[in-house]
Amino acid sequence: MATSRRVPAPHVLAIVLAGGEGKRLWPLTADRAKPAVPIGGRYRLVDFVLSNFVNSGLLKIKVLTQYMSDSLITHIARGWRLPALLDLYVEAVPAQQRRGRDWFKGSADALYQSLNVITDEDPDLVCVFGGDHIYKMDVQQMLDFHLEREAELTISALPVPVAAASAFGVIGVNADWQMVSFVEKPAVPPEIPGRPGWALASMGNYIFRTATLIEELKHDAEGEESAHDFGRNILPSMVGHKRVFVYDFTQNVVPGMHERERGYWRDVGTIDSYWQANLDLIQVVPVFDLYNPRWPVRTWTRPLPPAKFVFADEQQARVGIATDSLVSEGCVISGGRIDRSVLGPQVRVNSYSHVEESILLEGVDVGRHARIRRAIIDKGVRIPQGETIGFDPAEDERRFSVKEGIVVVPKGYRFD
Repeated sequence: MATSRRVPAPHVLAIVLAGGEGKRLWPLTADRAKPAVPIGGRYRLVDFVLSNFVNSGLLKIKVLTQYMSDSLITHIARGWRLPALLDLYVEAVPAQQRRGRDWFKGSADALYQSLNVITDEDPDLVCVFGGDHIYKMDVQQMLDFHLEREAELTISALPVPVAAASAFGVIGVNADWQMVSFVEKPAVPPEIPGRPGWALASMGNYIFRTATLIEELKHDAEGEESAHDFGRNILPSMVGHKRVFVYDFTQNVVPGMHERERGYWRDVGTIDSYWQANLDLIQVVPVFDLYNPRWPVRTWTRPLPPAKFVFADEQQARVGIATDSLVSEGCVISGGRIDRSVLGPQVRVNSYSHVEESILLEGVDVGRHARIRRAIIDKGVRIPQGETIGFDPAEDERRFSVKEGIVVVPKGYRFD
């Protein structure tokens, strides 16, 4: 009897593009890279893509950094250690100027300048994913799709209504979901065949055959007019002469996922989207569930004590209480109240204060009788006794950064 020969699994290298400046998230990115921005209390944005790779069994991961990379590199070095004895790793790669004296000119140039990362590992396939989106993905399912199609490049995409598609890079496909066009933020997005009213928005996640990736990067580097960007240059240049397929992200299912989470993906590129993504996590039935033990979102935090809620003097309205909120380790809610809010580690909310629909990053201290509404308070800020934030638009705009109705108090802010 003939026996089938097992086909060896491909050697896959995962690369996370994490050098972004995140200008639209300023002032949260004033002294940290966008992928290092805290979210959900105890996480950083980069934790979501790293968790997806690790949970998918992809355990050779390089993270390309550049802008304000210190806190990002520290977070990865301290929290994302895989067993080196088994040749597994999550490693940050700083910009090295290997191809000249210029810093990264775009996402494609970042990878071109770091080609040694690929050639040293010599993989069969390279996953190139962004480092600043919130979603859950079993990357193995996308890899299976890529191999079944014998693709040279596979792009993950999310079906969105045509009316909303102009905010994204939009992929045109044929009936076999092979890419036939790619346009950044088109005025008239191409529709999905057989699905009128819907278009495919690129998620910025790619799986390349290694030889194809190297060839395209070298070709792009020669173009003096190129922006050296995957979306603007690499993808459009591959239309018509490479086997490029599109993977429907809504078909991806991770273990333990509820149907309501299918297709959840957020690009937290603005203050409003960042604020809303945090509030998504505190819904009674959240559309993005942090409590799925079969697909954990992993991170690193210091060994802090549990959160503490103290005082129950209802007659004097001095009650430590939190409703519909996420409260991280090390927090003390000392006779104050928080509602629909997210607290990072070691936040203190003192007596008679009230925080609602707000995000307080690590080490924020809210003084007695303070009131905070629809605000983001960055790391280590001390809110004085009796302070009000988010109630007087003119006063808020005079003192703070106000974007899309959200007040942002930057790191290091000193009250008069």
